[in-house]
Amino acid sequence: MNRPSVLPFRFVVWFWLLLLPAAAAAAPPFSATLENGLTVYILEEPKAPVATIQVWYHVGGRNELSGRTGLAHLLEHMMFKGTTNHGKGEYSRLIAKNGGTENAFTANDETVYFSNLASDRTELGLELEADRMANLLLDPKEAMLERDVVKEERRMRTDDDPQSLLVETGYALAFLAHPYGRPVIGWMEDISRLTRDDMAAFYHRYYTPNNATLVVVGDVSAKRLMPVIQRTFGSIPSRPVAFDPITPEQPQLGERRFVLKREAQLPVVFMGYHVPNYSGADAAALEVLGTILSSGKSSRLYRNLVYQQRVALSADGGYDPLSIDPDLFYFYGMAQPGHTHEELEASLDQEIAKLQNELVGDRELQKAKNGLLAGYIFGQDSNFFRAMQIGRTVNVGAGVGYIDSYVPRIQAVTREAVRRAAQQYLVKDHRTVGYLVPLPPSSTPGTPAP
Repeated sequence: MNRPSVLPFRFVVWFWLLLLPAAAAAAPPFSATLENGLTVYILEEPKAPVATIQVWYHVGGRNELSGRTGLAHLLEHMMFKGTTNHGKGEYSRLIAKNGGTENAFTANDETVYFSNLASDRTELGLELEADRMANLLLDPKEAMLERDVVKEERRMRTDDDPQSLLVETGYALAFLAHPYGRPVIGWMEDISRLTRDDMAAFYHRYYTPNNATLVVVGDVSAKRLMPVIQRTFGSIPSRPVAFDPITPEQPQLGERRFVLKREAQLPVVFMGYHVPNYSGADAAALEVLGTILSSGKSSRLYRNLVYQQRVALSADGGYDPLSIDPDLFYFYGMAQPGHTHEELEASLDQEIAKLQNELVGDRELQKAKNGLLAGYIFGQDSNFFRAMQIGRTVNVGAGVGYIDSYVPRIQAVTREAVRRAAQQYLVKDHRTVGYLVPLPPSSTPGTPAP
């Protein structure tokens, strides 16, 4: 028999898992704090002549006031609209001219700006980030034009996407007090009210070096890079940062349900359960549980609901422990034609009940762990992924030590821990359930379908 020219994936995973102890023991990133409060992390990775630069501002949708939702995201757009030193769009043009890529994103807990460059262009990326941290223009005309762009983005991604609207509504009902119940992109009415002065106030309140973390990963030297960072960022003055108090979400005392009627093709069911974040003792077990239930086409939900029972066209979900406050473990399914919401919900409940009543098999447990650990290991080949790990763990308060402890925590999860997590957290009194009821074309919510 001829040997295969490419090793089977399962062998590659097994080989890399043997290296987990070495990966977990990798040197920690260099860290420092400038006099103005900017936190700096530099991870030297010389295997390729490239580097990733990320600036994490410790502010997101979680920190917006009621009536001003979407402000963090809109300001993210404005950060590309010019400074006193570089005109509109010049940041992106300079990065592209030097062979790099750039982008940004806003989430509940943070707003992040990043660029990927050849390592000998790192100084350019740092200069541009420092410039817009200190010298953003916020032209009134551009601000109103960009507000319209964000409104259209919301229409396209949420208002005209029934599944996204279902998830948004589910979060709004699951979080009655905490700002995680508000969409990061903002409610349309709020976006329409945002002004240039709102953006300027948000920028001056939160975009200050003592409320940011700079992460650089790649073919760089911390010793040589720190003087550059000191020169580019060190002269930016710090400002006091006053965060408004966050109302904690009280324990849910019973199941909540809603029905959303929109023009759509098929019924969809959403389920969201309140769970702890990374600081909870069961966070690792919940990650493994989420992988078993809903990670990929070999997961229980997809295998049983889509392939075997054929009650669903798709089924997905998941759990992310890295949030400042406790979030949701949620999943959803789209029914096959001819099947109802009730049938799909019953099948979802059946899969949850199995995990609550029966121990998962040793092989299934190990497969779930292997999937999580392989993703972690393969991610170490990406400067961007490693910078994201550092930025996220620092931003939510877990610290970079959380990265090194990830492997042993996942490895330590037992069959009993998975069942206990399912029993404790996937309970009906702690969940919100939503049905997307499809309406035919030209129907409007509140109008009976013909």
